[in-house]
Amino acid sequence: MAEPFATIDDITILWRALSADEQARATALLPIISDELRIQAQMAGRDLDAMIAANTALASVAKEVTVSAISRILRQNTSSEPMTQESQTGLGYSWSGTYAIPGGGIGNAIFPSDLKRLGLKRQRIGIIDFYDPRNDNSFVE
Repeated sequence: MAEPFATIDDITILWRALSADEQARATALLPIISDELRIQAQMAGRDLDAMIAANTALASVAKEVTVSAISRILRQNTSSEPMTQESQTGLGYSWSGTYAIPGGGIGNAIFPSDLKRLGLKRQRIGIIDFYDPRNDNSFVE
C-alpha cells in the first residue's frame, strides 16, 4: 500500500483539531481516500504518484483534496441520516429532506471539482465533420 497524501497533523493544521474518536476515524480514512484518488487517476488513464513526482506542487493539491474529503466525512452526522436540510409539517404528515452526500459512502466525499484540481478530469474538445468523406459510412464497397 502506498503512502497517504496527508497525515493527521495535516488535517489538524489545515482544518481543525480532532477529538480522539475523530482522530481514530481519520487515521483509518487517510489510506482509503488516498487509494480512492489513485483509482480515480487510473480510471482516467494516469498515474497520480508519477504525476506528483513530476510536479511537486501537485503534492500540496493532493494533500488538500485528501484533507477536504476527510473533513466532509467527519462532518457527517453518524447518529442519524446525514441531512443538510429537513422540513416537517404537523397534521398533514409531510416530511422532506436533502442528504448531505447523496448516496453516501466514502467515495462520494471526493467531488468532481477535486478531481479537476488534480488534473484528472478535463473538458474534451472535438468536432465531427459531417462533410468529410472519411466519416461517411453509407457507401458499400
